[in-house]
Amino acid sequence: MIDEVRKNIDAEIEILREISNMSKRIPFAPADEQELLKTTIESLKASMKMINTSVPVLLESDSRSGTNVGIPFEQVRIARPEKEIQFIVPRQQRDELLKELSISEQLIGRLKKRTGAISSEQFSEFRKPIGYLQLANKYFRPTSGKLLEKGYYKSLSSDLKRGNFDVLTETYVSMLLFSTSIALMVGIVLGVLSLFISISITFPFFSLFSGSIVTRIPYFFLIPIAFSGLTYFFIVTYPSGERKTLARKIDQELPFAVIHMSAISGSGIEPTEIFKIIGLSKEYPHLRREIRKVLNQINLFGYDLVTALSNVSKATPSSKLSELFNGLGTTIHSGGSLQDYFEKRSETLLIEYRIEREKFNKIAETFMDIYISAVIAAPMILMLLLIMISISGISVGLTPHQMTFLIVAIIAVINFGFIGFLQMKQPSY
Repeated sequence: MIDEVRKNIDAEIEILREISNMSKRIPFAPADEQELLKTTIESLKASMKMINTSVPVLLESDSRSGTNVGIPFEQVRIARPEKEIQFIVPRQQRDELLKELSISEQLIGRLKKRTGAISSEQFSEFRKPIGYLQLANKYFRPTSGKLLEKGYYKSLSSDLKRGNFDVLTETYVSMLLFSTSIALMVGIVLGVLSLFISISITFPFFSLFSGSIVTRIPYFFLIPIAFSGLTYFFIVTYPSGERKTLARKIDQELPFAVIHMSAISGSGIEPTEIFKIIGLSKEYPHLRREIRKVLNQINLFGYDLVTALSNVSKATPSSKLSELFNGLGTTIHSGGSLQDYFEKRSETLLIEYRIEREKFNKIAETFMDIYISAVIAAPMILMLLLIMISISGISVGLTPHQMTFLIVAIIAVINFGFIGFLQMKQPSY
């Protein structure tokens, strides 16, 4: 019966391994998943106790006569994808054990489905450029390559990397040149039309120009320059704006993530595991992408944690996260306490977070006063002036209807500007 005893012990070891893995997951799992893990562990413990009670009976029967001395035993097999588990139990406990194991397997299946839902998350990757980018590469890739070789667009390349753009710098520069060329051609067409067409703010909005074309020649040159210049400026500065927006969102998530890291590090867990937990968490959608860069440096490129932190700190859009990674690398290298570092850093970040919130409240109050003056009081004064002008008969070059239309348009633009500004400054938390 030695082989049978060995099978039972192996089965207990496998169950213990599952209990250990689930126990480690409990502190970092959501509340509903924690209950599921605890129930599964209790069911596995009950199954292990039943298997364990059969071991002394097997040993006793073998030591007496090499037989089961009339005790009926039955072999049980559990087929799993990773490994088949076999053990022997008394027949009278078989039904109870199978019932308990069935509960365990169902619970384990539910946990695997949850894990699978997390692991099935889609990630973007570098792909062959299609559509507009492919067309831009076709016409301007040689030119963009030469410009980059000469050292142009270094800041643009840095902004693309720090802003997590899934496009190569060479392709982006090709798109920049292609878009600017299209804007220039559109501007030339509009410049030609401006020689013969006049635009009015009243109906009809367009009419044929009846004056001298010579007076319109400046428009022919200014419109193409303005169109192409604005297009070039927007595309060049867009990555920088995205980088700053991403940095602000990371900074808003960082204090809470560091508190989370501090709680995890208190359990004595390996530093790399801390990053795995934060990287898999959906609570920090912008920060976890930077955390995954650290994990990729370790798992794909084979760097140690300190080197990975140093590399990512140079490419992250957030200066605060860069400081955190550098400080963390120094703490690990010097053998300091991670928990103490995270606690002190979280206190500093929380103070900065509160200051930012107070600053936003002050800005909102200031702009509320400006809004009341610019959007409520100013239009009323302008309308009174309009009435006085119309009564007095003074000519200002615009009819009352045109002035009314102009005032309403200005108010609408100011409203959109205020809404956009406040939305841009509004913290996510």
